[in-house]
This record gives sequence, structure tokens and C-alpha cells, in this order.
Amino acid sequence: MAKTKGRVTLPSEGGFLEETKEIMGRWGADALRDSDGTKLPEEIKALDAAVYTTYFVARGHNEFAKGHMEECQQLYLMSPRVTSVDETVEIPFMEGYFNQQVVPDYFHDQKRWWEVMDRTSGETVAPENWTVNQERDVVVVNNARPFHEYTVSFLVYAIWDPTQMYNHITNSWGDKPHEIPFDVRQPASGQFAKEYLVQWLKDNPRTDVVRFTTFFYHFTLVFNDQAKEKFVDWFGYGATVSVKALEEFEQEYGYRLRPEDIVDNGYYNSTFRVPTRHYLDYMDFVQRFVAKKARELVDLVHEAGREAMMFLGDNWIGTEPYGKYFPEIGLDAVVGSVGGGATLRLISDIPGVRYTEGRFLPYFFPDTFHEGNDPCVEARENWLGARRALMRKPVDRIGYGGYLSLAYKFPAFVDYIEQVTDEFREIYGNIVGCRPYCGLKVAVLNCWGQLRAWQAFMVAHALWYKQTYSYFGVLESLSGASVDVVFLSFEDIRETGVPKDVDVIINAGAAGTAFSGGHQWLDAKVVAAIRQFVWQGGGFVGIGEPTAAHFGGRCFQLADVLGVDQELGFSLSTDKYFTSGQNIHFLKEDRKGPFDFGEGIKNVYALSKDTEIVEFSDGEVHISAHRYGKGRGVYLAGLPYSYENTRLLIRSLYYSAGQEANMKRWFAQNPLCEVHAYPDRGLYAIVNNSGEPQHTLAYDGKGHACGLTLEGGQVLWKTIGS
Repeated sequence: MAKTKGRVTLPSEGGFLEETKEIMGRWGADALRDSDGTKLPEEIKALDAAVYTTYFVARGHNEFAKGHMEECQQLYLMSPRVTSVDETVEIPFMEGYFNQQVVPDYFHDQKRWWEVMDRTSGETVAPENWTVNQERDVVVVNNARPFHEYTVSFLVYAIWDPTQMYNHITNSWGDKPHEIPFDVRQPASGQFAKEYLVQWLKDNPRTDVVRFTTFFYHFTLVFNDQAKEKFVDWFGYGATVSVKALEEFEQEYGYRLRPEDIVDNGYYNSTFRVPTRHYLDYMDFVQRFVAKKARELVDLVHEAGREAMMFLGDNWIGTEPYGKYFPEIGLDAVVGSVGGGATLRLISDIPGVRYTEGRFLPYFFPDTFHEGNDPCVEARENWLGARRALMRKPVDRIGYGGYLSLAYKFPAFVDYIEQVTDEFREIYGNIVGCRPYCGLKVAVLNCWGQLRAWQAFMVAHALWYKQTYSYFGVLESLSGASVDVVFLSFEDIRETGVPKDVDVIINAGAAGTAFSGGHQWLDAKVVAAIRQFVWQGGGFVGIGEPTAAHFGGRCFQLADVLGVDQELGFSLSTDKYFTSGQNIHFLKEDRKGPFDFGEGIKNVYALSKDTEIVEFSDGEVHISAHRYGKGRGVYLAGLPYSYENTRLLIRSLYYSAGQEANMKRWFAQNPLCEVHAYPDRGLYAIVNNSGEPQHTLAYDGKGHACGLTLEGGQVLWKTIGS
């Protein structure tokens, strides 16, 4: 592979000039960046590379923040549950929280802004029946009902930014100041944010790209009293709350939000929850504010002749890159952390920016780069997983973060990333701007729809939580598959029905969650529209507990489409006779090992002899198919991500759509390999996704197959028709 240059961003730091030059040459880097905890000295900024400078809008300005502590960011938190044993009960509401991160808001009227709940009855306790002891951080409830559980939802001020706190603890920063987050919705803070940026741009003339990390509000990340994560939701709007925001919301929407609308029984409206109308209203309210305020800062950057880049992480809440207000921000670029194929597509598919950049793993921190550890293992896994998605829609740049001095101590790692950067530029050069071959159009249906395209459930620092359940496996599999993927919400179906160009709908997740849909499946209009879609020839693939909402004698509301339902214990008196599996079936061709359903779903049974049972074990159905009119429903009990499960999903999509004959147009027989075709460029690539040599039959788009052996991780480029 010829040595190339460009499209790579390298972290650097003081006292590391010559080594930085060396790595720039080897990795072909054309941009340099600082990281949380590092600064670029002038001699490094003077190198022949664009300079990215991390910019924190609402943290890292302690001199200002300490003078305006009443404008610190706020959260609603829920106390521990306390059971009353008589008519008076004390609730130590700060118990279990880290007092270096949050402190109670005693500035605003607790009777107006706090809420005591009887969790046993679900009732709000009248304000006259409770008092606050500020010296002890205790709420005392009078006239309590014995043996009822009570909580208090209370406002706190955030006095330590959670990402800086994590980095502070991880890197043992000692007495380095705790960075205090402030709220730009407040008058002094909003004015300061603009004025400081104007001066900062003057003071940093060598900065080419202002890397906003990010704008105003951190995802919800609360630590316990041991400085460990207590609650984290990468999508959480908890840190956007303030008395001022609540007052402005009420003025605009005509109704008042309760603390319970934010606390949500202690679930805090996590992304698993089916969102309420009040919460959706609040999200929209925050998004409009963030877009407007962020645009003011981006305009200042552009007026200074610089580029504005947003890091999709940390303080990203309210930006929602697939939301309707994101284009109004006017950003040049978005950069985000790449944890695999789905997170790469999350970044690369973002509309409305000139370019996108993926920060690959591992981060150059001592938790990975230490004696006895091989960082190449994580780097190789990260690259091969993300490369599948790159072959479908590449980011425009890649990069790394952290302390380059740590990575430099591992020569094998430096060698491997040199190969990665060259391979990235080759892939990008071959396919950028062209549409890859897509055999089907697939719609993923959940409560979030396009707003959360390619997004499932994430934890701090934008790493995917790789649990063995359905939804993540679906996204990761689809991210590198030769299909066109769109995301639909139930509201989309209600308003316009199933789009006419969609071939297959996927619904995956646990019952009651936003991913499966919960009570949305009780809407007869939605159910009828999807039944009609399948009846007329569409496909429906249900994974885990699809369409689950117990009603009308069914658990799966589309049980008639899928041909299976889940036993909840209510129909145990009814015999289930259909248990015979099929030894030969399209869905399990080329499966070499046993099926892996992860946690799987229990007690799923076939409804009739017309259900094609593909895998039956332990007294339950795990894979099945069922004809419904001209279309089919396919059921899978679970889909943890793997290459073999990706193949199972692809087969399920083609089978449900009745297009089995088209699956092998561009195809690799070995599930560890894939074929990606780019007809506009006259190229196709045969890819080995594993680190070991693989033999496969590869189909060339015209039904012809040839056998070949690929080296571990190899991408073999060929000309169409040759």
C-alpha cells in the first residue's frame, strides 16, 4: 500500500516536539489537537498542520463561576426510598450522592420547586406536611402513612463537571481545580460565554478549528458517595434543568412541569423509557434554546475566520444531530468517539455539516497504556468493527485523543496505527461520494425514530454498552450491511404510514422499552398499517420482545404476523402442539456453529402449523418465520452482535421480504467476510472482517462466484466486470 497523507488528527502535548514530528510523518497526520489535561505549546502549533483547540463553553472558567455560584447548572435528583414506621419519617436526601459533585439548592424555595412523593400510593405529599432541615440535609415528613415508601425529588447545584471529574480521578490530577459548570441560560453566564469566546479567539490566533466540547449541558452523569458512577444516561436531559428553565417552559407551553416529570420514579427518563408528552415537550424546548445559543458562538468563530467543530459527547445534550434544529447551529464539522460500526454511522451519517471525524480507540490514557497491557488488541478490535461501517458511509477524517507520550512508549501500537491510517485513506479515496450497492431498504421502528438514528444505549465517554440483548446487535449488524437503513417512529407511522420504498421493518428490544415500543402498540392505527404493509408483500423482523404490549389476549400485538406469541402465564391451560423444527431452512444455511441468542426470550410458542419453526429448544421457539399474505414475519429470540448473527439478520431480512434470490448478488459465503460494491466507481471490495486468514466464495454481482483466500483483516479491491 502506497504511503499517503492527510485526514488524520493527532493529539500532542508539551515537551514532545520531535516525537510529534515523527508520528505525524508515519501516520500522515495533517491536524494536531490538545486533549482534556494537555495544551499545545507554540512550537507544536507552528508545525505544518491544522490546529484543533478544545474549547469548553460552560466549564473551565472557575474565576467567573465562583463569583456566580447561583448560576451553576442544576439537576433534579431523587432521594433514597425510606419506609415510614409511624406518622413521622425522615428522608436523608443527599445519602448516596457525592457532595463534591452536587450540593442541595437552598437558594430557591424548596416548597415550590421540590416534591415529596408517597411511592406506595403514587400521591404527592402536600407541602405543609414536610419541612427541610438544611443543617442535616434531611426532609421530615409529618402525617405519614405507616409502612409507605417516601422519596423527595430535590434540586441540586452541580459544582464539578462530571467528565473532568472522571478524568481527574482516572489520571490522579491531585489538587488540580475542580471545574465548575455554569448555565448559559442565566443572564451573567450567557453574556460571559460570548464575551470570553471573543477574547479567546484573539488570544489564540494559531487555532484553526475551535473544537467545542461540546456546548452547554452534560449528559446525565451522577456519582455516588464513593466517587463511582451512580446513574449515567448519555441521552439524559437532567443537567439542563434550572428554575429559570422551568419558569420559561411554563410561560411558553402554558403548563408547569413537575419534578416528577424529570425524576420519573427514579428512572430519569432514560432512553429505555417510552417518552411522555411532557418530556418530549421539554426536550424540544431545550433543543431550540441550545441551537439558538450555540449559533451565536459559531457565528463568532466564523467571523474570526476559523472553523467550528462540535464533539459529539460530554456537553452534547440539546444538540441532537439528527434533530430538526441541528442545522440551525451552522457547524462546519462534528467529531465523535467511535466504539464500533454503529457509532461510526452515527457520526458519518450526520447531515448538514461539511465533514465528519471519528475519534478511534483506545484513548491514550494510563488505564490502557500501562506496562503489561497490549493496546493493539483494543485498537485492532475497534478498527475492524468500525471498518465495516466505513465501507458503507465513511467519516471524512479519523483521529485519536489523550497523551501521545504514552502511546509512543508502545512501538507495536505505533506500527499498527500507521497501517490503519493508510488503509483508511485508501478506503476513503475509493468510495467517498458514491452510493454503495443496497439490496434492500430497511426501517428500524422504535419510539425515537430518526431523532436517535444509529443510537441505542451508551455510557460515559460515548462507548457502547455491549450487552447481549437485541437492539444493539441489530444496529451494529446493520451498520456495515449492504442495505439502506432508515429509522421510523410510531408517530411517523401514524402520520404517513409505512414509506412505500421500505422493504422490511425491524422492531427489536425488551417489552415496555422505547426500543420495542411499549404502549405504542396499543394504537390500532399503527398495528393495522403494519399488518397491511406485510400483507401486501413487505417483511417484518421481530427480535426479542417485538410489538409487546399485553392487550386483547396477546402479548405480541403482531403475533398474527410473526406466527408466535409469548406465554405470560395466562394461557398455560391451553396446549401448545407446534414444536417441530425444520432441519433445512433458508435462515440457517451457512451457519457453522450453534445459535447465540444472548439472554434470549423465554416462553415463546408457535401459534399454528403454518409457523415455520427454524430453531426450537428448551421447550420454546427461538427462530421462526410465518407467511402473512404476500409478505412474511420472522422472529428471533435475541441477536447479540457477531458476524454469524449478522448473517442471520441479513438472511431474515431477505426472507421476510421474499427476495431470497437477490441476496447473493454481492455476497461472501463465509460470514466472516463481506462484499461491498460501488457501481458508480466500477469497484467492489471483498473484506475479511476477522484477524485470521479466511477462505470464501465471493459473488460478483452477476451470479458468478470465485473462491479466494484473504489474509487477516485484508480488503481486496477489484474492478467490476474484470
